[in-house]
Amino acid sequence: MEMDNLEKLLKATVQEIEKMLSSKTVVGEPIVVENNTIIPLINIGFGFAAGGGAGKESGSGKAEGQGGGTGGGGGAKPVAILIINKDGVRLEPIKSGASSMVEKVVETIGKVASKNREEPSK
Repeated sequence: MEMDNLEKLLKATVQEIEKMLSSKTVVGEPIVVENNTIIPLINIGFGFAAGGGAGKESGSGKAEGQGGGTGGGGGAKPVAILIINKDGVRLEPIKSGASSMVEKVVETIGKVASKNREEPSK
């Protein structure tokens, strides 16, 4: 693999990673339920590696060598939900292994709905 090709591959990979890393990646889309806005907060991480190569002319006059490579991996983990309503702003952490993001949102919606039923109408 020519070094130019490796450089192009590396540049394209870095550009894709830059697209992935934005505020929308760590702050999810708001969900509105009964006058409550629920915003998921997510922790992201990734690893990245690149390689290279070179060649040389052997004693027989033939050129030998090659190289290349790139790789990466990543993940996302929900860490908390932000709840905004008439009572203020509250942060509810999501404990690792204790519940998933969906379970936490459903639990929160259930609590909010119960509280709304208990409060007298104004």
